[in-house]
Amino acid sequence: MKSALITGAAGGIGQALCQVFKEANHFVIGLDVVSAAASCDVMIVGNLQKMCSDPAYCSEIVEQVRSHLQSRGLTTLINNAAVQILKPTNQLTVEDWHQTLDVNLVAPFVLTQALLPELEQAVGSVVNIASIHASLTKPGFVCYATSKAALVGLTKSMAVDLRERVRVNAICPAAVATPMLMAGFEGKKEEFENLSQMHPLGRIAEPAEVAKVALFLSLPEASFITGATLSVDGGIGGRLHDPI
Repeated sequence: MKSALITGAAGGIGQALCQVFKEANHFVIGLDVVSAAASCDVMIVGNLQKMCSDPAYCSEIVEQVRSHLQSRGLTTLINNAAVQILKPTNQLTVEDWHQTLDVNLVAPFVLTQALLPELEQAVGSVVNIASIHASLTKPGFVCYATSKAALVGLTKSMAVDLRERVRVNAICPAAVATPMLMAGFEGKKEEFENLSQMHPLGRIAEPAEVAKVALFLSLPEASFITGATLSVDGGIGGRLHDPI
């Protein structure tokens, strides 16, 4: 059986990732700060930020992952967990930066490095869930956008460094209909419709659409793809927003 470790498994995209990989006959290990992903075979509760600063705690979480893999190797690591702190530049704190960069950038590196033996054993791949904010952003997203741009850079540089040992790719979604996003538009039908129409496809993405791209990147059919960043953005990344 193939295997997948998915961080941020309790979130909207995370739960879709778990379900899609489970349906594709993967043994799915979820990792999140809370336990709430029904589609996982195993759910590990872990704090990614603490893993970046506490080596003993990091080793404990990694050993939990290994114990569930049972020497089968790790086919896919999906670094999906993210922190999104929205503040203007003058209000950002150093702690905001540490939290954002630890979870969104350092943790993907730490997990990839720690699980390299298992990834190599399975001739596996890493999929980093970045964001359209890696290249196109808006006010208030300074921390988040910077972390996602850095995650794309990490993806490219690790792909070059790891060569044929492990493939590393990234996905940059635009707006996705997660429970968190939809809750933010509750009672704001017009605003939600405006957001949808900004995408040339006339709608925002469903979480499963992002998850299926991640699955494709993990399959043998994608065996010559590494260091790539795939835009799953409904075409919004190619559109000007000047008044018509």
